[in-house]
Amino acid sequence: MNGIAHLVFAFGVAAASMLAAPVLAFENTSGLAVITVAELPKEGRDTLALIRKGGPFPYAKDGTTFSNRERVLPKQPRGVYREYTVKTPGARDRGARRIVCAGKPQSPCYYTGDHYATFKIIKE
Repeated sequence: MNGIAHLVFAFGVAAASMLAAPVLAFENTSGLAVITVAELPKEGRDTLALIRKGGPFPYAKDGTTFSNRERVLPKQPRGVYREYTVKTPGARDRGARRIVCAGKPQSPCYYTGDHYATFKIIKE
């Protein structure tokens, strides 16, 4: 293999390995408990998938601002957090389960099964 061919091959291998690496490493600096995607209820996994692809969402309130009045989540400027309903089988309304995400696509999301009393950070 000549020098140029070797360089092209080496660059290709390096580029492929970079693409295979995760975009962001999971880091929990919030102090909250952790829940993996696999540990979420099925409806939570479905909601998270909708969030990651940008919708469409089944409830009009999905994607609206979550104000963090309870101050359980890490402090962020007003309007950063958005909330999404996690369907509750048998519930006649939106139920108590939600996923709350910070504004950017790769930002962490949090799961609550008790209408904001407690949260767990979702490890993706």
